[in-house]
Amino acid sequence: MKNKMTHFAIHIDDIERAKKFYDGVFEWGFNSYGQDDFLQIKADKSENGELIGAMQSRKYSPVPDKIIGLECTIGVENIDETIEKVKSNGGQVLMPKTAIPYVGYIAKFLDTEGNLICGMQYDNSAR
Repeated sequence: MKNKMTHFAIHIDDIERAKKFYDGVFEWGFNSYGQDDFLQIKADKSENGELIGAMQSRKYSPVPDKIIGLECTIGVENIDETIEKVKSNGGQVLMPKTAIPYVGYIAKFLDTEGNLICGMQYDNSAR
C-alpha cells in the first residue's frame, strides 16, 4: 500500500515510567537507539520483534505545546515532493527534510487541523 502509516511516536516525560506502563499493558519490547531518552518499540519482546514505534522525550517535539496523543509517520516515496504537497495544500512544515542515519529522511509538519504528522522516505543509505 502506498503512503501507509509506518511508525508512531509516544511523547513521554519519564522514560522508565512509560516503559513500565507499555510493557505491563501491551507486553511490548524495547531497544535503545541513540539518546538515552529515546527507545524503539517492538511489537513483542523477541530479539527480532517488529519495530513499530518509538518512545521519546517531549523535548524532541517540534511544537511548543505538550503533545497528548501519538505522533504518526507516513511512509512516502519522495519526501521532497511530499513537503511541496504539504505547502501547496495548506500545511505548515515544522522540521525540514532531515536524515536519520541508516533509516531515511523525515520531515514533520502540521496538517490544516493543527495535527502533527511526519513523512518518511525510507532509505538505509541516509547519513
